[in-house]
Amino acid sequence: MAHKKGQGSTRNGRDSRSQRLGIKATMGQFVTAGSIIVRQCGTKWHPEKNVKLGRDYSIFAAMDGYVKFRKADKTYVSILPLTS
Repeated sequence: MAHKKGQGSTRNGRDSRSQRLGIKATMGQFVTAGSIIVRQCGTKWHPEKNVKLGRDYSIFAAMDGYVKFRKADKTYVSILPLTS
């Protein structure tokens, strides 16, 4: 029986934390101002009305309302405001 670990075994056991990217709020879902709708690397989804683009390309709601996705030449995300 060996008294020392096998070569290279002490170099194993580390892994990076996943980034948790993707859509966080689906179409038609109610969100409050400041809620993150999409986490992404680069601009796979583009901001439209009543949403803003963060420094890390996160798309978040600028006001309360319902999420809407629109597919044209690009995929756009917007917020439909509450109607009273």
